[in-house]
Amino acid sequence: MAGHSKWANIKYRKERQDQLRGKLFSKLTREIIVAARLGDPDPEKNPRLADAIERAKAANMPKENIERALKRATGELPGQQFEEMIYEGYGPFGVAVMVRVVTDNRNRAVAQIRKVFEEFGGNLGGSVDWLFERRGVVTIKARPDQDLDELLMQAIDLGAEDLEQKDGEVEIYCPPEALRAVKEGLERQGVRVERAEVTFVPKQTVALQGPEAVKILKFMDALDDLDDVQEVYANFDVPEDVMAQVSS
Repeated sequence: MAGHSKWANIKYRKERQDQLRGKLFSKLTREIIVAARLGDPDPEKNPRLADAIERAKAANMPKENIERALKRATGELPGQQFEEMIYEGYGPFGVAVMVRVVTDNRNRAVAQIRKVFEEFGGNLGGSVDWLFERRGVVTIKARPDQDLDELLMQAIDLGAEDLEQKDGEVEIYCPPEALRAVKEGLERQGVRVERAEVTFVPKQTVALQGPEAVKILKFMDALDDLDDVQEVYANFDVPEDVMAQVSS
């Protein structure tokens, strides 16, 4: 699970930089539109939409931008027609990669993704989803005085399955459909949640070091930087010092 955890940390730090360039708002707008179109446009009845809106608010996205995205989704305002898909393949060094895309031009999206794979010595195509498990992940900061057994019991009562402490954080795992209940339940009990998401968690990881570790992170960054790409999932594991180097 290390690949998910560590890349998530870099990705969220990177999002704050993207926000300054306006790229993050564009991706969040697409996420809201797709979530509303695939489910109920009422966030009270659509957990995925509620999560997308909450993430937009956390990024300080203006309220009018959120409302405009919802109106585009329901047809009250004209807008582009987006579709969602997942591309799979192997990145450099045999790392399994899944790329979730929300795009208005499928041909452009796949061409750009394939180009990144080829530039880094990877191969787009094939099936790697069997190497991942779709799970809800609620992340909180670890505290020295925290009783993890007690926290686990609290989380299990809310629908979680297990937890793991690493890299100064505690990750609580649950079925995707239980994510909102676990997050909101913990918050009602005074637990500060750093983030909550449904993601693909790798069942096993590929350990990389030195130049290979740097290259895989640059590969992930190149994919994540594409406008059509919403999420990138991979099963790598790299040392902490390399993560710090790249994230800085």
